[in-house]
Amino acid sequence: MTFGAASVTWAAIYGLAGALAGSFVAALVLRWLDDRSVLRGRSACDGCGKTLRVWELVPIVSALALRGRCARCGARIDPVHRRIELLGALVGLSAGWVAGPEGWTGALFGWTLLALGALDALALWLPDRLTAWLAVSGLATGALGFAPLLGDRIVGGMAGFGLLWAIATGYRHIRGREGMGGGDPKLFGAIGLWLGWPMLPGVLLAACVVGLGYVLVRRMSGGRVAADDMVPLGLLLAVAAYPCWVLMIASGA
Repeated sequence: MTFGAASVTWAAIYGLAGALAGSFVAALVLRWLDDRSVLRGRSACDGCGKTLRVWELVPIVSALALRGRCARCGARIDPVHRRIELLGALVGLSAGWVAGPEGWTGALFGWTLLALGALDALALWLPDRLTAWLAVSGLATGALGFAPLLGDRIVGGMAGFGLLWAIATGYRHIRGREGMGGGDPKLFGAIGLWLGWPMLPGVLLAACVVGLGYVLVRRMSGGRVAADDMVPLGLLLAVAAYPCWVLMIASGA
């Protein structure tokens, strides 16, 4: 696949859109964790409760200009906002770069994974509604003719869910306790509906490598690591799945 001026243009367009999408994702994540609606109520400072003005809501830029603090009371703004906004921009930029005008499909995939990964990292929670949205949008883009083939996606959905469900069930019977959250098989199935079955081994391998890398870094830095520690598998799958989509599209697979 060749890249040129058009790729740069689409990368810029989707990168800007990604910053806006990241702002929405950050609000969704933090409000869901506080049991608040993302669709009702204007954005306000968590410290003083004042409604934020337009210039305080510019993704990434406002956080840098205000140095991560409220312009009125000086309270620290949750860094989750700027981190997710930056990741949303990177997702959009990469999707536009490799897929041009059709990058909206990968951007949608990446932004949804960003929300799911953030919720799993912060609360070990993969909401069924969000996972269902990922699954339905995967089927819909396949039905519209976007790669991979719809048949590969359907097999991937069944294989992804079935594999992790079988592992979780076997672990529960052997060890007598839960070893995997119920949302993880659903998420892997939804990822299969986006990437198709041939990409699933790579996603799972990459997720394992990222997880082992995290454990290694934690141990080297003196952190405690125990066999019964909860691991956000959904986050690891999300981190692995989006780069696999980028590689798939870039290689023309």
